[in-house]
Amino acid sequence: MTHRPPPKGEKPRWLDRTENVSKVVWILVAICAALFVADAFYHKHAHYAVEEWFGFYGIYGFVVCVGLVLGAKWLRTILMRPEDYYDDDE
Repeated sequence: MTHRPPPKGEKPRWLDRTENVSKVVWILVAICAALFVADAFYHKHAHYAVEEWFGFYGIYGFVVCVGLVLGAKWLRTILMRPEDYYDDDE
């Protein structure tokens, strides 16, 4: 990421600095890792046996999120129209 100055007349904000954005990302990664590890330290009342696996919901959420992105990319190839699709033909 490169540092971009704020628009004219606007004060720079905290997340305008690249190093602060990196800090936020790493804090979120640490929180996710801590929640994943915390999954081992409590008893689960699951309806199905698969829900008792260590980290099931974290892994399931990640796989589904990746699946949504890949599905959207595939769907884009079907639904995509040319740039001038809605332009008048006159």
